[in-house]
Amino acid sequence: TDRLPPAFIVGMVFLVSGIAFKISAAPFHMWTPDVYEGSPSPVTALFAIAPKVAAMALMMRLTYGAFGSIADQWSQVLIALSIASMAVGAFGAIMQSDIKRMMAYSSIAHMGYVLAGLAAGNQQGVLGVMVYMTGYIFMGAGTFAVILLMRRDGQSATRITDLQGLSRTHPMLALGLLVMMFSMAGIPPLAGFFGKWYVFLAAVNAGLVSLAVIGVVMSVVGAFYYLRIIKLMYFEDADEPLDSDIPIANKIVLCVSILVILLFFVGLGPLLESANIAVDALMAQS
Repeated sequence: TDRLPPAFIVGMVFLVSGIAFKISAAPFHMWTPDVYEGSPSPVTALFAIAPKVAAMALMMRLTYGAFGSIADQWSQVLIALSIASMAVGAFGAIMQSDIKRMMAYSSIAHMGYVLAGLAAGNQQGVLGVMVYMTGYIFMGAGTFAVILLMRRDGQSATRITDLQGLSRTHPMLALGLLVMMFSMAGIPPLAGFFGKWYVFLAAVNAGLVSLAVIGVVMSVVGAFYYLRIIKLMYFEDADEPLDSDIPIANKIVLCVSILVILLFFVGLGPLLESANIAVDALMAQS
């Protein structure tokens, strides 16, 4: 690494920063809450899931594939991005009153956790990222399946307080959102717990103990705003109930997401085997 020209290091940092912008990692996250809130909910749902997964795959190919032999150079950048994203996501979400803005900050925090695994620079880190992103797809899909149904008198209702009393008016939706929020908070034995377990384990094994500790602390902070939604749904009375018609497509997406997240530990073995094959292929290129 001593022989690497400074221009190469600067270029690599800019390249990583560009992808960090795409996955909404802090401090390149400024656009995310406004775009999430201002876009129609179906577009927000797409933003929240598809580009994140694709860009994270590109980040893995870039760091572990193209620059795999100089992990000590890019790892520092990812550690900084990870800590910033976890902190901004956790504390930013607490202050939101719109659920789509809250989900924007939540996604920033999730990308911070994923980057903690990626920053480890070892095979276990890639494994953790793959497990986390698999769970993230279903957590995002399930949550937005509910957000898309938050309508009152035919108009979109996206304020967090609109969820008050949801367990009495729409028990199925409330249960679905309960599972999604618990999973995002990292409560075992749901999918989100295993994702965090593997990325933090990779960080600890790579000697990044302080990064893993910061991640766990930020997860505890994050649990506050997920549990607040559960409190509103189950322990508050609805002022005006949301519309009752639920399209069959939303029901299917929600049911599939609930099943995957609840039974994630059942499919964890085959998932880890597939991830290991992918990791070996990725490492062979570096």
